[in-house]
Amino acid sequence: MAAQKRLNRDDVVTSALAVADAEGLDAVTIRRVAQLHGVTPMALYRHFPDKEGLLAAVAEKLLAETRLPEPDDRPWHEQLGDVLTGVLDALRAHPNAAGLLLSDIMASDPGLALVERILALLAEGGHTVDEAAMTGSQVLVTLVTMVISEPGRALTDDPEAHEASVRARRARLLSLPPSRYPHVVAAADALAECTSEEAYYHRGLTMLLSGLRTLPTAPHPSVHA
Repeated sequence: MAAQKRLNRDDVVTSALAVADAEGLDAVTIRRVAQLHGVTPMALYRHFPDKEGLLAAVAEKLLAETRLPEPDDRPWHEQLGDVLTGVLDALRAHPNAAGLLLSDIMASDPGLALVERILALLAEGGHTVDEAAMTGSQVLVTLVTMVISEPGRALTDDPEAHEASVRARRARLLSLPPSRYPHVVAAADALAECTSEEAYYHRGLTMLLSGLRTLPTAPHPSVHA
């Protein structure tokens, strides 16, 4: 009972996020996190109904770490760029948990605040309610995909295993016939591992924002018309 009284919800969520960082979301279980705190699984059920509830709390923590700058007088797309940069920074710190943003973003106050801000900026850019909802969802999916698909992203905290994986990927690409795949072979290093993470994310975010600025906001005819 004393161990249960010492159990702090925030500490448990931090431990769950640490497990996800090191081993992936599949490794995050009620039993595993309970063991880290020296308590029985029942002690965690006082705070979380099940694993999904624990993961939702992890998502809320991740969203709470997202820097959400105050509105100002700059153009909407510049402000949106700062908001999305804050999201990217939070996701990059915890790439294994990034996918939780898609399923649990509407389940917490930090997530709702982020969505509200994105929708408001898109509305300022001329998007209708429906267009802003669709575009906002697509933007968040793009950010998550950008993080989890980063070339050469470490899937283990073992540096030697990571380097071996990158070498194997590079060797496989270099072994392709250059007569058939000249551009793939030439880009083997960059495809196997990010040559510059900052350039990768800057380029991706620039492409996203450029597309948003030129995205038509007029009503489109139905594909079934």
